[in-house]
Amino acid sequence: MEKQIQINSLSQMRALAKHVISYKKPGFLVCLEGDLGAGKTTFTQFLGEFLGVEDRINSPTFTILKIYHNDRSLNLYHIDAYRLSNDFTDYDIEEYIEGDGVCVVEWYTNILDVIPEERLSLEIEWTGETSRRIKMEGSGYYAQIVETIGD
Repeated sequence: MEKQIQINSLSQMRALAKHVISYKKPGFLVCLEGDLGAGKTTFTQFLGEFLGVEDRINSPTFTILKIYHNDRSLNLYHIDAYRLSNDFTDYDIEEYIEGDGVCVVEWYTNILDVIPEERLSLEIEWTGETSRRIKMEGSGYYAQIVETIGD
């Protein structure tokens, strides 16, 4: 299932994150793609807020993976694959991608070999100061998230 939506403010981006995270379950996978500054980390921050993460969420560009624990929901695993490629071997990120928390992977197309086909993918395109065009694609369980957006 695929759909394009227009986001014109941070509050709309926050509402999208709230919709997405309302479908959370152990092993939940959100894959993000978009230019630098498009809003991938901002979207992840909103997801973390709705998961009850109290720590400041920032991009794990240099650490590759950050784990955010909380007391009231699933852990958040935040992966930035910008500096990775499909032939990486130094990181055991598959255990987080297929783990028991919510996993967000920025720049996921760099590591498609380890990304399950069943996932929610958001391609975020910067269209203005606070506006973004988002192409959402959901397969398997995640198709319902795309189908119900805007309901």
